[in-house]
Parts: sequence; C-alpha cells; structure tokens
Amino acid sequence: MTRILIADDHEIVRQGVKAILSKRERWQIVGEAADGRDAVGQARLTEPEIAILDYALPFINGVEAARQIRLHSPKTEVLIFTQHDNEALLRNILEAGVRGYLLKSDATQYLIQAVEALEHRQPFFTKTVSDMLVSSYLAKSDAASSILTSRETAVVKLIAEGHSNKETAAVLGLSEKTIESHRAAAMRKLDAKSTAALVRYAIRNRLIEA
Repeated sequence: MTRILIADDHEIVRQGVKAILSKRERWQIVGEAADGRDAVGQARLTEPEIAILDYALPFINGVEAARQIRLHSPKTEVLIFTQHDNEALLRNILEAGVRGYLLKSDATQYLIQAVEALEHRQPFFTKTVSDMLVSSYLAKSDAASSILTSRETAVVKLIAEGHSNKETAAVLGLSEKTIESHRAAAMRKLDAKSTAALVRYAIRNRLIEA
C-alpha cells in the first residue's frame, strides 16, 4: 500500500481529493490535516510515501511544511496542490525538495497521474508548468551571462578549464596583470569567493562541460 497524507484547510477539497484517489485500491489515506503544523505532525507519526499539501495552509504554508516533512522523512514525496501559479512559487518548491506541483483546476485530469509519478519516485509537472520552468531557467541563464563582459567571460571560461592566470594571459594575448584584473572583476560581479564558484558558474551557463 502507498500511504498518503492530505493537507488542505478546506474539508470539501480534502474530501474531493480522497474521492479521486479512492479509485486506486493500493492507495491508503493515512492522515488529513487542516493546517501546516498539523500536516508536519501527522507526517512524523504516519511517515507517508506521499504528502499532498495545499500551498496556502494556515500557520505554516505548504512549502515550509514540505521542508520540515522532508527533513524528518527524506523519502516522503510531496505534491504541492494549489490554485497559485507563478514562477516565484515554483522556485521555492524546487528549493524545498518538492518534485510535484499541481494546480487545483487541473485536479480532475491530472491528480491520479501526479500521484502515480511520485509513487514511482518521478517528478510531476504539467506541460504548462514545465514550459514555465524552462522559460524561467533560460531567462535566468541569459541574465547571468550578460553580467560579464565578453573578455571577462573568456577569462572565466579558461580559468574554469583549469588554466592558470599566466596560461590564460598567453591564450588571450594579454598581460598577467590584466587577467588578474578581469578575474577579480568577474568574481566581484558574481559574488564568487573562490575558483570553485567560478567553475560552478561556467558549468551552469554552459561555458564548459561538467
């Protein structure tokens, strides 16, 4: 049996979710909660495989509840079930380790599919949400890349590939002092405290292959 916890502050929504999930005999509802604190407490007691959490829960919202649940039980997959649809929320749920996101307006069509995906340890996002995530990622990537000048970008790329300042200077036909200046400027703009941070930036922005 796959154990499922449902948290929503509207009983009619909880009952609706239960009605949809009851179509699968192998799914067992082990708990219901009307607020975030209760959801966290019940998750600790029941240790469900899947927790379906409304985002706008009282006391503790769904994202914070998800963080606390996964801290105690990392194997619990979380589906944020909400009427809210925006990029900031999507970023927050991904940072919290949530791998499922479903709008309440899509519940009739996708709820079973979402739970099945999480049951098999697979992420679930509808195509509309996936497109939003990709667009957001590309926009962030382009914005980050535009922070640096073309010369600073070239310096970061070579350093990330393992070249020393002297070797980078030779490749670009510049003085070592100029390379040090470009490197310092790039690190300041990126708030990078180490060479490793420059390497991570280069990989994220596809300057080099991981």
